[in-house]
Amino acid sequence: MVSLKDISTRCGVSVATVSKALNNHKDIAEATKENIRRVAKEMDYFPNSSARALKTNRTYNLGVLFVDEAQSGLTHEYFANVLDSFKQEAERNGYDMTFISKHTGSMNMSYYEHSKYRGVDGVVIACIRFNDPQVVELINGELPVVTIDHVFDNRTAIISDNVKGIKELITYVYEMGHRKIAYIHGANSSVTQNRVGSFYKTLGEFGITVPDEYVKSGIYHDPDTTAILTRELLELKDRPTCILFSDDFSCLGGINAIKEQGLRIPEDISIAGYDGITLSQVLVPKLTTLQQDTKTMGRSAAEKLIALIDNPKATIIERVVIPGVVLPGQSVYNLKGRNK
Repeated sequence: MVSLKDISTRCGVSVATVSKALNNHKDIAEATKENIRRVAKEMDYFPNSSARALKTNRTYNLGVLFVDEAQSGLTHEYFANVLDSFKQEAERNGYDMTFISKHTGSMNMSYYEHSKYRGVDGVVIACIRFNDPQVVELINGELPVVTIDHVFDNRTAIISDNVKGIKELITYVYEMGHRKIAYIHGANSSVTQNRVGSFYKTLGEFGITVPDEYVKSGIYHDPDTTAILTRELLELKDRPTCILFSDDFSCLGGINAIKEQGLRIPEDISIAGYDGITLSQVLVPKLTTLQQDTKTMGRSAAEKLIALIDNPKATIIERVVIPGVVLPGQSVYNLKGRNK
């Protein structure tokens, strides 16, 4: 393996000069830097991450804890997009990523133990049961942590503006003339609580009382459960004219249930999703949905986590709220137009 000393001998400079040149220090002349880099490349030199870790007491490795309830992994497009943006920003700053789990080979360990075992400099937590004792252990540990879509008092959080998002989506549906609006929401979490609260609050501001049977508790990213709950709504004597779904992927189950009963979207019943994933915009009809800003969320999570690692003494607990935008689509019928 080629060392810094080998390069210094070849270039006729000190090991310190080689190190500074490869790390782009300003006190080394550009011509010297270029020559050292050229020689390093010719000699097939690669920096050793273990050696850098010993020198800096950092691994430049970020842990990612991501376990969604439907066990969909990185096929979950919303979180896959968030984590891809996180990855890009992390790599731009010289960091690698390691996924954190409870199992490593034959060893079983907690999330915190695995994080320490892998030597990560910090952890981002996304889409998991945040009340899991192992998650709480990680939150209360010594590692820098940033959460996505969940708030802890002692940790920085990156959250989508779920309250405003639902309000804007319902406002759009209301302005299309709908008054009987149902909601199949996801499993209990702070995200769900904010969305459901905003659902009731917004409709209340419009003077609409929501029947209990119009609100169903489902599971995020689970079309099968959503299909069952959609059938229950369709069987109501006074069924809704529009159904909001927890997310765009779960919405597929609702669409199938609606079509099974020979109903047309949006002529017979309107629907709207949440997330704004690519799939929602290629469906026929195109799905009306709330598009979350996954790029900004992922980038912000990486920026905040790296800042915590770089300067822990200047830690400020923040709650970064990222707004989304309504994509109208063609899945919500204009009842006002029908009544003209």
